[in-house]
Amino acid sequence: MRGVTVKIRTYQEEDQSAVIALWHACGLVRPWNDPAKDIERKVSMQPELFFVGEREGRVIATAMAGYDGHRGSVYYLTVDPACQHQGLGRLLMATIEQRLHAMGCPKLNILVRTTNETVLAFYRKLGYSVDEAVSLGKRLMPDD
Repeated sequence: MRGVTVKIRTYQEEDQSAVIALWHACGLVRPWNDPAKDIERKVSMQPELFFVGEREGRVIATAMAGYDGHRGSVYYLTVDPACQHQGLGRLLMATIEQRLHAMGCPKLNILVRTTNETVLAFYRKLGYSVDEAVSLGKRLMPDD
């Protein structure tokens, strides 16, 4: 598939089933997160920061970003396993970094599970490093 153009664009409502299928294929979906609700929430807040990578009319990559006026964040960055190692993840991150920079975002934070060495290595290659911080979370509403 090398040499075939990839289009990075914002998410559209008709992408939902393809995006959710991709997230499942890439192991991103967790029992405590309803992917349709995650999409609905993102589309209601900064939908211009929800990206898909499309090749030959098929969604093969996604990334959600956000900016709260202090820090940027990235979630659901994924590339179809059959399309990995072709620079698409790097292209999505460059798109996000450019968009957030244009919004005045001074820093980008990314949460990665400590057991996901492959993804940690990917981000290190892009110049990211581990911050001396601990991520804390508290569920405010269930997705059931």
